[in-house]
Amino acid sequence: MSLEVLWLGWGYPPNVTGGLDTFVGEMFERFLDRDVDIELVLPAEYAPEGRDNIVGVPTGDGDIITRIGRLSAEFANRAEGKDIVHTHDWFGYGPGSRAMNNTDAKWVTTFHSLSSDRNIDPPQREIETERRVVERCDELIAVSHITARKVNEEYGGESEVIHNGFSTVEPTGRDIKAELGIDGKMLFYVGRHTDQKGISHLIYALEKLRRDDVTLVMGGSGHLTDQLKKFAELLGVEDSIEWVGFVEEKYLGDYYSSADLFVSPSLSEPFGITITEALSVGTRVVATECGAAEVIPESCVVPAEVDSGSLADAIEHGLSLEGPLEYEPRTWDTVVDEHLDFYERIA
Repeated sequence: MSLEVLWLGWGYPPNVTGGLDTFVGEMFERFLDRDVDIELVLPAEYAPEGRDNIVGVPTGDGDIITRIGRLSAEFANRAEGKDIVHTHDWFGYGPGSRAMNNTDAKWVTTFHSLSSDRNIDPPQREIETERRVVERCDELIAVSHITARKVNEEYGGESEVIHNGFSTVEPTGRDIKAELGIDGKMLFYVGRHTDQKGISHLIYALEKLRRDDVTLVMGGSGHLTDQLKKFAELLGVEDSIEWVGFVEEKYLGDYYSSADLFVSPSLSEPFGITITEALSVGTRVVATECGAAEVIPESCVVPAEVDSGSLADAIEHGLSLEGPLEYEPRTWDTVVDEHLDFYERIA
């Protein structure tokens, strides 16, 4: 008899706002080919149209708490008769709690990150919500040992560690170096411009590099973009940075493959999907502590501390390395297998 499983998500490819949405899309598509009956509840604004087993719930206007509240009733209704109810991060607390009134299912929550990962000064409301998730749900999953350790240290919860799969990208043939007129070495960063991502340390590292043939191509945007540009001007490294903004998903592979190094300077990186994307096209990575490094050979990732000097040293070392990258990609099918094994154990 197939397991009956209900998932809660927020976004879904191509309507992706972060790594969690990529995770949900990769996993859900593969669950459909397995011996499991699964439904996915999403905000209608981000849900793909005309898909069986995907339920879009209009969430309307308002802050995220208000919008999540509008998901809860439909999620709870669909929980009846399920074996597993699976939510993610803090936003699943309300829907998951309400669903427990309608079902004898096991409630599973995956932590992809904590509020303390995303914020220098975490909102108290998110902290308390995460605490309630840990205290009330039946089982916890963490995407890395880093995250499992933090869940335990901050909330006393014990988590099963199931690492993410490796995301891949495909170049289309564009030569980004040539398009941007870069004659020397190209560093690439892509992601949100937030405190969590440690971009100011990377910009400061440019000033400390002992070479002037390096250009940082800065992808993405965020509330810190203007502040980061001013910081680069103050350091006198503005001519060493190309601010390219949002990078279309179809061209991501070209940016990664054109780069000599991909740099992930995050203050906290529970996993690091961008790291696996860079490796998928053969580009070496410089990274601060990240969950992806737990399942990647040391030869593929040059480690660095969250410090401009350490990043500068790591970039220098990374640019001196040659030869192909050898590693075994972790497939999303493997991640699905491990989830199904976990479901069978707890159900």
